Amino acid sequence: MHDLYGENHEISGKYDESLAVKCHNGIFLGKKNGNILSWKGIPFAKPPIGNLRWKAPVPLPKSNAVRTAYYFGPSCVQTKIFSEQASLYHQSEDCLYLNVWVNESDTSINKPVMVFIHGGSYGWGGTSDPLYEGTNLVSEFPDIILVTIAYRIGIYGFMDFSSVEGGEQYPDSCNAGLLDQIEALKWVKKNIKAFGGNPNNITVFGESAGGGSVSILPVMPLAKGLFNRVIAESGSIALTFSKDECQNLTEMLLYESGRSKMSELIDISETELSEINLALNESNNFPMRDGRIVPEDLYDAYRKGEASDIAMITGTNADESRYWIGELGGIQQYLLQSPVLYENMYAMLSSTDKKRLDKFMALKTDKKVWNETEFYTEILFRIPSTKQAELHSLAGGKTWVYYWTYPSAIEYYKACHAVELAYVFNNLDERIYTGDNINPDLAKRVQKMWVNFARTGNPSITNYIWPEYNLPDRSVMYIGELQGIVNDPLSEERKLLEPVLKYGFNGSYSNLNYNVPHIRKAVGQTIFLLAATAGIVVGSVLLIKKFLKGNK
Repeated sequence: MHDLYGENHEISGKYDESLAVKCHNGIFLGKKNGNILSWKGIPFAKPPIGNLRWKAPVPLPKSNAVRTAYYFGPSCVQTKIFSEQASLYHQSEDCLYLNVWVNESDTSINKPVMVFIHGGSYGWGGTSDPLYEGTNLVSEFPDIILVTIAYRIGIYGFMDFSSVEGGEQYPDSCNAGLLDQIEALKWVKKNIKAFGGNPNNITVFGESAGGGSVSILPVMPLAKGLFNRVIAESGSIALTFSKDECQNLTEMLLYESGRSKMSELIDISETELSEINLALNESNNFPMRDGRIVPEDLYDAYRKGEASDIAMITGTNADESRYWIGELGGIQQYLLQSPVLYENMYAMLSSTDKKRLDKFMALKTDKKVWNETEFYTEILFRIPSTKQAELHSLAGGKTWVYYWTYPSAIEYYKACHAVELAYVFNNLDERIYTGDNINPDLAKRVQKMWVNFARTGNPSITNYIWPEYNLPDRSVMYIGELQGIVNDPLSEERKLLEPVLKYGFNGSYSNLNYNVPHIRKAVGQTIFLLAATAGIVVGSVLLIKKFLKGNK
């Protein structure tokens, strides 16, 4: 069996104590590769199966059992897709596991801890993705401990059952995935000292849906005190749903399953639910602004300073939306579908805001489809991220903003969504998004910035002083071939499009089905967009939900 795949298990008798770490829920045996020790597949909560399905995660009791920690835990159930490499790993509803990497050449105690939350549009991804393998990062920075955590995704992690008979018994289902992240952070806080980490120096970072997660966590009351800093890559508080937006998936699940109440849903076998998930996985919910677990108005929460005790780096890539050229099947499909998406978004705007968008488009000189693509990047990524940074800074939170400009070598991709991940993790041989246009010097720079932020709360490094983001300067670190500070970049675009944030563009196709023929099965369970000019059928999420697909 390949070393990457296998099942951890409890053991008895003698074991190598040099590879063992005593945690509150057991003794875990890791593996050694040179100076690097790794523990994979450590459980941080009870398996969310049976009667625990759609419930908040349940902490694990104390234990002295000895278990191997050689292999990643299963990925949460999801549609298999090449761009989400963890989807090709073993999948299970039992998926709440984390992984730890330590460089034993640094014997100091109280090491800074970096905890990574994967992306994937809250419906894909997992910790087994080779992009997130931690060996190279802790090899380069031996004073850092790296942790990667899993969480429930798709219909397992973000379902609102408040409208379903018996749903009152599942009040946390709409944000179970976020609660999983919090439970994992509690585990880290309680146990990381045993690995040599400092429980009072924890930086949480993530990309896409992971970037959205680490943007939401600072204003969640349940997450208070669990971390000190966050790095939000290509994700912000905009990647959330209202209660109304979440209802479509609830209706789809009821229709697809043939059930009508919670007592029936909870009895669905894991096998059947996995099959149902495959039919619905293109229609994932994002975290719900329920007003209890997650604030209803996340911008206002930042405005009020509810995250002001957390230091934050946030940023986006110059060409985020070009990532979906690959997700939609290639350049020809993208060229057909982009105008339909743009038409739908444009139709929602008031006459005043349409004029704003017209002015934005007039600033651009490229072909219309690439101007549309810049609009998607601005309104779905950069503008929300910039607004989040502005509000955080005004409320007294230490804030830094970056703008990634170094391109992929893949045709048309440029500086697309996810292109920075291989650089951040020092996994430069993982070229699924970068192509062969690798810049090792850039990798060293960005890693030093991220790690220095985790160490000290300041991302500045030798030769690159990175000032905090504040008004009126709005200093932004450009990260690319040419690197340095630019004050208030793309300011005209920001001023034109910031008022458009009120429309809440976030990936919910149900808000964008204006003036396009569509088919609904039953009460709207299966939504398809007909691209009439091409005579093809385009899956709803492949048009916009994947515009926010988060692992990358």
